[in-house]
Amino acid sequence: MARMQILELPEGAGDERPPFALVIDQADGDSPTLRAWLEGWEHVKEQIGARALLVFEETMELPGNEVPVDPDGYAIKFRVEGDFEKFHEQVQDEVRKAQIRLSGLL
Repeated sequence: MARMQILELPEGAGDERPPFALVIDQADGDSPTLRAWLEGWEHVKEQIGARALLVFEETMELPGNEVPVDPDGYAIKFRVEGDFEKFHEQVQDEVRKAQIRLSGLL
């Protein structure tokens, strides 16, 4: 039986929401109804706003869809915290450069 997955795509400058592709794998290529089935999915793709529809007969494992689990089989949850020290230094450098340029104009 075919299955459906979502493949997240890189965001562009004008994207209102994250772009994604709809991936259908394990599709039966010998099925006489495959063409009608794909046309139905093309309509679904348009309705949900997917950028592309990718169909494969093989099983496609998308790394972004893997959920890490602990030894007991529970999903591992983790939180990523940004390191803003480097960002703070970059902002301070840009402020100093702007102050030097402004002092040269006065």
